[in-house]
Amino acid sequence: MNGEKQERLTRVGPGTAMGELLRRYWFPVAASIELTAGTTRAVRLLTEDLVLFRQPDGRLGLVQRNCSHRNASLQCGLVDDEGISCPYHGWKFDSRGNCLRMPAEADNPKLLERARIRAYRAEELGGLIFAYLGPEPAPLLPRYDLFVWDNVLRDIGMATIPCNWLQIMENSVDPTHVEWLHGHHLTGVRDANRQSTPGWYKRHHTEIGFDVFDYGIVKRRVLEGGSREDEDWQTGHPLIFPVMLRVGTRGQHRFQIRVPVDDTTTRHYWYSCYKPVDGIDAPVQREVPVYEVPWQDEQENFIVDYVDGGDIMVWVSQGAITDRTKELLVSSDQGITLLRRLLLEQVDRVQAGEDPMGVIRDEADNQCITFAQEFNKFSGGDAFLREAIELSHVRYSPLKEQIIKLLGQG
Repeated sequence: MNGEKQERLTRVGPGTAMGELLRRYWFPVAASIELTAGTTRAVRLLTEDLVLFRQPDGRLGLVQRNCSHRNASLQCGLVDDEGISCPYHGWKFDSRGNCLRMPAEADNPKLLERARIRAYRAEELGGLIFAYLGPEPAPLLPRYDLFVWDNVLRDIGMATIPCNWLQIMENSVDPTHVEWLHGHHLTGVRDANRQSTPGWYKRHHTEIGFDVFDYGIVKRRVLEGGSREDEDWQTGHPLIFPVMLRVGTRGQHRFQIRVPVDDTTTRHYWYSCYKPVDGIDAPVQREVPVYEVPWQDEQENFIVDYVDGGDIMVWVSQGAITDRTKELLVSSDQGITLLRRLLLEQVDRVQAGEDPMGVIRDEADNQCITFAQEFNKFSGGDAFLREAIELSHVRYSPLKEQIIKLLGQG
């Protein structure tokens, strides 16, 4: 890959090719539980510094971080029923960025108009707060199945990862890394620590396949000893364009959401739904908990004795933005080349004034968007389900014991 294409694919700021594409989509910027009424939260998304706030009645606002007066941060502003007031001189702004009041100035409509600040849309769904930084009219916030399902237990893991978003997404269309990174390498690490490791991940890939569909790419695999009749090939699981992966097993369903904070930082969310497998009811949740997923120890060494930790290690070790001009792609990297081609095609669509793939504008298409995924992952059955809890980020969840009980694995 040449340097020009590398820049085109990785840079996400305003006016960049990829930045303009990504601004056509909604991104989670906080968990609902992190923003109580009357409070603010600093947000950085697609290189833009913003302040998210919740008014006493629950309405959300998302505005530029700095006041238009003398650039003081609005993060410490006071929030009321009208909007947010700058802590420096009290200039007040509503959720649309309009300046409502300048306490030290007489009413002057023209001056108030000049003081207007950038404001963006923010909406809530499934325990997450989403932001849209693109042009109007805004598309609908997609009602993907896991965000709207009933009778599930939910939690949200998160980590801030110091690398470009694309090398994380490319991992999602690289099936063969599983047998080495999560199989042989993980086994070696855990053996050294006298920890047992299941053999599911070590199975050799004899075939991989990818299909483009309306919302992204379906990833398929045939493992040694298996066939195309297995769920891993027949159903597979989808990459949801542009920054999500749908994974899971029977009873566990998960979105991995990679949010581009800036060119060299990604906020990673593991949004999980645990669905009862024996017809029982899930516990009623008043709020969806959020927790940090650690990937470094106190000495800043990578934590690699679990699956997600191994993934983060290879993403970060490639560098802040991996140098694709020096890579050597081979036939098993076909999913990576497909993703890059798809991204560039969608960039062209946006530059032609069209909506990119997966953008939803019709309410009738947005009741509940369902994605298929394999349930009997690696043909491992309930044994894989039980071990997947211990070898994934779920081991850090505050709901771990409830999850084990709900899925009948206690």
